[in-house]
Amino acid sequence: MYRRILVPIDGSDTASRGLAEAIELAKGQKAALRLLHVVDQAALVQYPEATLYGADLPRALEKRGQEILAEAEAVVRKHGLKVDTVFHRRLGRAADVIIQQAKKWPADIIVLGTHGRRGVNRLVMGSDAELVVRATPVPVLLIRSKTSPRRVERRKPPNPPRGKRSAGRPKRD
Repeated sequence: MYRRILVPIDGSDTASRGLAEAIELAKGQKAALRLLHVVDQAALVQYPEATLYGADLPRALEKRGQEILAEAEAVVRKHGLKVDTVFHRRLGRAADVIIQQAKKWPADIIVLGTHGRRGVNRLVMGSDAELVVRATPVPVLLIRSKTSPRRVERRKPPNPPRGKRSAGRPKRD
């Protein structure tokens, strides 16, 4: 039974889908949610374009992060669930903070939206979800975005119509 559900959120549609799933899970389990938002300050260093926004960008990101948490908290409270929030600044990957929070709180499960990146996009952008799944000591429920790539199902070819035999099959008398 899950009593403590950790939900990392970043304001994306995918994170919102993860939050909705976490709310439904919490209702059934009578669980508490912890909402986590991480501002990755490394992005400010990694991307030279960030300097175009000036010194106000870090404050703007933090302000927006607090707004994201407040909006998500209000949604959870409307459902009558227990909720708290954690805001974290980090120089590095959000996955590290998620894993630390899962251990520290301690969470029973992490519900995490994933963009489902593959190939070059995954190599360039990385996958916090993958890092969390590999390194966390608790179960992780990944919620895909509506636009994430799906695997193509391979289907068996249909059986030939009755009365017709496929080539190479001996005829019975």
